[in-house]
Amino acid sequence: MLPDSLSSVQSTTHAPIVALRGVAKTFANGTQALDGLDLDVRPGEFLSLLGPSGCGKSTALRLIAGLSEPSRGTITWSKAGASPAPGGRDIGFVFQEPTLMPWATVEKNVALPLRLRGTSATAPHIAAALDRVGLASFRHAYPRELSGGMKMRVSIARGLVTDPKLLLMDEPFAALDEITRFKLNNDLLELWLALRKTVVFVTHSVFESVYLSRRIVVMTPRPGRVFTEVAIDAPYPRTESFRTSAEYAGYCRIVLEALTKAMAANPEAGR
Repeated sequence: MLPDSLSSVQSTTHAPIVALRGVAKTFANGTQALDGLDLDVRPGEFLSLLGPSGCGKSTALRLIAGLSEPSRGTITWSKAGASPAPGGRDIGFVFQEPTLMPWATVEKNVALPLRLRGTSATAPHIAAALDRVGLASFRHAYPRELSGGMKMRVSIARGLVTDPKLLLMDEPFAALDEITRFKLNNDLLELWLALRKTVVFVTHSVFESVYLSRRIVVMTPRPGRVFTEVAIDAPYPRTESFRTSAEYAGYCRIVLEALTKAMAANPEAGR
């Protein structure tokens, strides 16, 4: 039994955009990434999936995105998350690596999702996405001319250019230096507050998850499932004063304790 501080957050009256029930995923090589995953993604929230490497966080994100199919279980979309786009899912995806086309300008990289949808890639639409991430003046630059942080900003702009209801982010800042990561955490929260998108953010950083999230889902080692959820009730906007506060440190201790208990529940898994 978890202490009160680690108990699951109370359910809300809002129907989830997408609900996963009993989801399992076993790959062709026999690796079971997920088993019995139950997860609700609620409208407008910033939700982080936290767990050790190999626990199935990224797999869960790819299943939500429709990039892979579950071996078992159901993934149900509400009308709030539906879209006339192919696949019926109104999603933007930001991967671990920027995955930019090196031969294309920033502007053309951001336009790619529009072209894949068969939507008119208008200059004002692309310019608006680049302006949101502070790169409007770099629209004609090539990826080789950008820093790592700037490349990730382009990737975020590309994820936002279709104006999705749900933004999926798979450890987008993991490879960046700490200073750049802190800055992009701040910028991401500003974007979330301004646009009110629903965000599912994958991370293995306790500190990042607490700083960003309204709710954290702590996952077990492979095969991944939900171990517990922790609500982060600190108000937004969150600034450096929150990052250095006793409140932040307290939440980090709670989430670290939850993660430690999740690892102990299945200590051999994922090795």
